[in-house]
Amino acid sequence: MTDIIDDLQWRGLIAQTTDLDDLRKALADGPVTLYCGFDPTAGSLHVGHLTQALTLARFQRAGHRPIALVGGGTGLIGDPKPTAERTLNSAETVREWVGTLGRQLSAFLEFTPEGATPRPTDAVLVDNAEWLGKLSAISLLRDVGKHFSINQMLARETVRSRLDGAGMSYTEFSYVLLQSYDYVELYRRYGCTLQIGGSDQWGNITAGLDLIRRMDGNEPHGPAHALTTNLLTKADGTKFGKTESGAVWLDPELTSPYAFYQFWFNSDDRDVSRYLRIFSFRSREEIEELERQTAERPAARAAQRALAEELTTLVHGEQECRNVVEASRALFGQGALADLNPATLGAALAEVPHVELAGPVDELPPVVDLLAATGLVPSKSAARRAVQEGGAYLNNAKVTDIEARVGEEDLLHGRYLVLRRGKRNVGGVVVR
Repeated sequence: MTDIIDDLQWRGLIAQTTDLDDLRKALADGPVTLYCGFDPTAGSLHVGHLTQALTLARFQRAGHRPIALVGGGTGLIGDPKPTAERTLNSAETVREWVGTLGRQLSAFLEFTPEGATPRPTDAVLVDNAEWLGKLSAISLLRDVGKHFSINQMLARETVRSRLDGAGMSYTEFSYVLLQSYDYVELYRRYGCTLQIGGSDQWGNITAGLDLIRRMDGNEPHGPAHALTTNLLTKADGTKFGKTESGAVWLDPELTSPYAFYQFWFNSDDRDVSRYLRIFSFRSREEIEELERQTAERPAARAAQRALAEELTTLVHGEQECRNVVEASRALFGQGALADLNPATLGAALAEVPHVELAGPVDELPPVVDLLAATGLVPSKSAARRAVQEGGAYLNNAKVTDIEARVGEEDLLHGRYLVLRRGKRNVGGVVVR
């Protein structure tokens, strides 16, 4: 059985554990059943969730049994935010999101094939609404709440920051009881003895450990454990998982596979080594070789390309990844634009400077005007100079006439134009 602790330490994933030596021994004696919770506070997971989803997968690949918990119960409440009360979503919305998140998590873990006998390491997908929905107010207060100290709850950083500001409802104040009780239920039902999460969840996770000890005396499965991963930060100080257009989602309707690929491909050289260790399943030797290539030839972006292809394939599938790679090449003159499917081409143009114009095509401005409108050049006179100097392209064909106009035959899939200045500056026109 692979030493998962050594691997996680090398990848820089471990932030806190209750007792690393005891946990290492339990894992060596395994298999261990572990879980991570994902609350449905939106209709999709985003790239910030990948750290935990892939860490669960690492444990499974090392011979342990992961439980992916989708919080259909806790999602009705929401883990307290540091600054303001959450907006409560309807029960119907939460149920819909539970199904979506469950399907997304299933892409990262190996479950029992239909009709087959479960194997010791097969993943389990659970919804905590199954038990929290049956828990009466009296049971919550009498059987669970009596084990929590108000003094300790008030000392929690999130609670203190809220009480010093906008305040906190009793609903959110009680969230820790529900998450802690999840750990008790999974301990009882599945023999789950490890919970993982981001380092911001340390207080909630250790409260669950304490509740198992108080309610069940750590019997019959022995003491439970906690492990948190480091929260990701970017070298430039901006928030990981955010772009100018917002969060990077796993749902292709919210973030296109092309935009998803570009998010990873555009990783800063200072960040890509950490990203490879955290998000890639490549071996240590392969990652260290990519790190060496990045140090020696950063312009080749070998590490970024490897990471983008691996994660796009994992999340969106091999065919979508091929489509995206072909689109990336074609936009920069290394492939046939006409061969791209319209959805991929449209998504690609959405990620570069572009304009949307109303047809018909014979009323569109000249090409030099379009170059200026997309921002590829600062002015129409600069666009004319680019044409005269041989640096302007329409659909990867060099534009040689400063009076050139677009024809019906130039529209890709009847509505797209790809403009380029030089080798690397790409823009687009979408004709409505």
